[in-house]
Amino acid sequence: MLVTKCVSTNEKGHLTIGGADALELAEKFGTPLYVYSEDKIRQKIREFILSVNKYYNGNGLVVYASKAFCCKEMCRICKQENIGIDVVSGGELYTALSVDFPAKKIVFHGNNKTYDELTAAVENGVGRIIVDNKTELKKLNEIAANLGKTAGIMLRIKPGIDAHTHDFIKTGQIDSKFGFALETGEAMDAVKAALDMPNLKLRGLHCHIGSQIFDIAPFELAAKVMLEFFRDIKLETGVELEELNLGGGFGIKYLKKDYHEPYAEYIKNVSAVVSSFSHELGIKTPFILIEPGRSIVGVAGTTLYTVGSVKKIPDIRTYVSVDGGMADNPRYALYRSDYEIVCANRAEEDRTETVTVAGKCCESGDLIQENTKLQPVKSGDILAVLSTGAYNYSMASNYNRIARPPVIMVKDGEARVVVKRETYEQITANDI
Repeated sequence: MLVTKCVSTNEKGHLTIGGADALELAEKFGTPLYVYSEDKIRQKIREFILSVNKYYNGNGLVVYASKAFCCKEMCRICKQENIGIDVVSGGELYTALSVDFPAKKIVFHGNNKTYDELTAAVENGVGRIIVDNKTELKKLNEIAANLGKTAGIMLRIKPGIDAHTHDFIKTGQIDSKFGFALETGEAMDAVKAALDMPNLKLRGLHCHIGSQIFDIAPFELAAKVMLEFFRDIKLETGVELEELNLGGGFGIKYLKKDYHEPYAEYIKNVSAVVSSFSHELGIKTPFILIEPGRSIVGVAGTTLYTVGSVKKIPDIRTYVSVDGGMADNPRYALYRSDYEIVCANRAEEDRTETVTVAGKCCESGDLIQENTKLQPVKSGDILAVLSTGAYNYSMASNYNRIARPPVIMVKDGEARVVVKRETYEQITANDI
């Protein structure tokens, strides 16, 4: 049994992705290759929609965190499924708008948005701009005034929650580059300043406590902390805010040992806290937004590679080198991220060898996984790295001037290209 249910095996013993034979995909489209199961993406989106509608009585919105995986086709899928999109840059905003995604359902994040990015957001009528600091607050009010518009905003708040995750991806504690701190009074000052700005409409507050979180308790605690702040704002200003964005960060399975409750349980438990605690505090239950990203696309993605060489160093280790690496998946180099790897042409065989899967970049740290179990492999075999749908394509680079892989979507066993393979001409296009 493999870690993700969107892959399986066929009568040839080959790995299949969304019903398509991985070897046939590699032969047709080449490797490295990002492969997504569109059916799995849509299934995950619909699970979140169903849960929000059920437990928040329709008083909520699912917003896809596009930094996990952003391209035109992904934005089209979100538009078709009638959810929102969270963007964190002018490029992500442009991508969403390029497929006529409704701007009112776009949420614009970022701790240092440029003047041009904020201008584009206001000009295009972005529904919620998540303001991160006082400098941005003033700048945005000026931009909106110059354009003769009112910008809808939310303030990003640091709720001071330890999310029990990697230090690099914890964002809710006071020592973070993101947001306004509650403990120092900075958050209340920002609320009062925003309420006084004539070209801004403060719709509510936002928080995000981190990524790849398996526990439900931190989300429940974050909701309580934020609702208490809603109560404090009402007492000090007389204003009752309408919206609470609880962010994302739901964990996914990278290895069989990883366990998380069904996402519906997260939403059920947190919704119960929101409802009961709002009543207890004497405030209206706010409209709730959640921002799943990894939990929508993570397990839906698989990366295929071709084995180039197998180098056995006696009594040390065996290196299996592939035609990709940290340029298309930097997460192991950054976080020592775990992955399950399988030989796609012998997927049903036992993984009896302990190997280190290495990339082709000129870096000793260019590894995809160390000391992992794998079937015996040889040059020309196809390796599949599972659950690579989040932050792999998004974080890919041209290090060593390696062209970025294409992205294909598989739906009902049929594959199509949604992002073309990059060419050397495109890599050098901006050189002078």
